[in-house]
Amino acid sequence: MRILITGCNGQLGNEMQLLEKENQQHTYFNTDVAELDITDEAAINRFVTDNEIDGIVNCAAYTAVDKAEENQELCHKLNATAPGLLAKAIEKRGGWMIQISTDYVFDGTNHRPYTEQDSVCPNSTYGRTKLAGEQEVINGCKRSMIIRTAWLYSTFGNNFVKTMIRLGKEKPELGVIFDQIGTPTYARDLAVAIFAAINQGIVPGIYHFSNEGVISWYDFTKAIHRIAGIKDCKVRPLHTTEYPTPAARPHYSVLDKTKIKQTYGIEIPYWEESLKDCIEKL
Repeated sequence: MRILITGCNGQLGNEMQLLEKENQQHTYFNTDVAELDITDEAAINRFVTDNEIDGIVNCAAYTAVDKAEENQELCHKLNATAPGLLAKAIEKRGGWMIQISTDYVFDGTNHRPYTEQDSVCPNSTYGRTKLAGEQEVINGCKRSMIIRTAWLYSTFGNNFVKTMIRLGKEKPELGVIFDQIGTPTYARDLAVAIFAAINQGIVPGIYHFSNEGVISWYDFTKAIHRIAGIKDCKVRPLHTTEYPTPAARPHYSVLDKTKIKQTYGIEIPYWEESLKDCIEKL
């Protein structure tokens, strides 16, 4: 197959590129904004047609959650309009599309892991635009797969794990939120799941993916410091109210992964095993 990967310079896009070496049965077109403007309909159609693309993995997104509140138009363009344009372009070729979405489509008021059937209710610009993107892709491409993920980190780009390691080395004390509960996702594990779907065949629908387990940001930070060997930084728990942000975060966003595990027969690693793997690579 001839596969277009958008957002190839991001965390997930970079992990996809590493795994391409293990999946050489396909031909890949790795693009970021310099190679393909995904907000330009004519450019997308030309690229997809000229390169005879069979499938698209859209890793591109506007992910600055707080900045999104003041850049709503740009956020909507990248997270909602662009995925819709990609979906329509690949539909014309009878191809498939994988769209990466987020736990922010939920309001976080659940007390049990969210399934794909649970009602969506985003309470931030980022969440609303990502949900709109899901709908654009489902409406635009019959063979589309939406994968919602959460708390993404990797050895690439800026992320929570790297930030906590840096701050842990620089500061004697850190305050981290303890009343927001979820599960981290190592971008490499998500990339492995995406390749499982590509290689076994796209089963259209919405899926959830994160690592296994449940944790708060505070506990996650304590684990990051323990594994990275940081001993001189005191981490103290903060309430969300003590750390106000422009965008509201879901208080509880644990995702139920039963559907993706059963559909593709994949095993998902426990969050701490994946964290160790990532920190060793760093």
